[in-house]
Amino acid sequence: MFERTPKAPPRIAPIPLNVIRPKWSVMIPSYNCIHYLRKTIKSVLEQAPSIEEMQIEVVDDFSTDGDVEALVNEIGRNRVSFFKQQKNVGSLRNFETCINRARGTFVHILHGDDLVKPGFYEEIDSLFVKFPDIGAAFTGCTDFNENDVPIWDSKKILSEPGIIDNWLLKIAEGQLLQTPCIVVKRSVYEHLGSFFGVHYGEDWEMWTRIAAHYQVAYSPKPLAFYRVHNSNITSNSFRSGQNIKDISTVINIIQDYLPKEERKRLKRIAKKNYAFYITMNADALYHNNKDPKTALLQTARAFRLHSNKHTLYYFLKISIKALIGYKTKTSHTSRV
Repeated sequence: MFERTPKAPPRIAPIPLNVIRPKWSVMIPSYNCIHYLRKTIKSVLEQAPSIEEMQIEVVDDFSTDGDVEALVNEIGRNRVSFFKQQKNVGSLRNFETCINRARGTFVHILHGDDLVKPGFYEEIDSLFVKFPDIGAAFTGCTDFNENDVPIWDSKKILSEPGIIDNWLLKIAEGQLLQTPCIVVKRSVYEHLGSFFGVHYGEDWEMWTRIAAHYQVAYSPKPLAFYRVHNSNITSNSFRSGQNIKDISTVINIIQDYLPKEERKRLKRIAKKNYAFYITMNADALYHNNKDPKTALLQTARAFRLHSNKHTLYYFLKISIKALIGYKTKTSHTSRV
């Protein structure tokens, strides 16, 4: 029976010994993002080495917003391959397909609406060369909106490129990176399996799982773009409230990856950090997105996730605004 949301990490089969392998596999999962896909593919092609060194493939999850294959053929000119699911299988299964179809030593999952900046693969390569035993490497990342306007840069973890000390304990407190900025050895996925469990926060679980087994290197250079817009998985999950259910699930899952003596402390911090993040976004949802209903839902569930003065304040603030019909107006930019 097909499970759209696998309950355990799906197996990633090793590459047969007789297969000629490139160094890189840039796998581009896409679903109804044809408007952005052209720029995504171009951002890779502008810095791609030869076809012998880098596999580039779009893996489409049965999109309905246009002829994705025609677009790939037009831009890729036989340099970018294309695979289409026979039906819509969901993001987790599409990621699994991406990894299983990847032949390279290093696998980069680049969502069809995200971008990489010039120099991304060169910087990642330098980290794997300098630290050959690491399981993954990532750079800084910039969030940007549907109009390609930068919103903010990710938190700087190190001032210079290197291996992150106590990375497991740091990443267990909350998500510190976005998917387009990280590259993982295929052998790591073969060891640990693919994404599972939830459709919001599944990447945080994966990076924490990797951190529990491997060292991870980082460069502070912001060389990837993560796109924030109203039709991606993150935004949809906020409107339904599924994001908080999923995050609670992830927080529980990652406890098994942590030292026993650190679990209670890190679980408490993770809940507090996500509750803070959710309430701040809820305020923006009310004003920028003109969506009081979603804002109220988010603040109520954030308060249940971690009850404190901050989450209570935002719950009461949004509740009163919604009750009196307070007008929406431009506030800080929402990250959802």
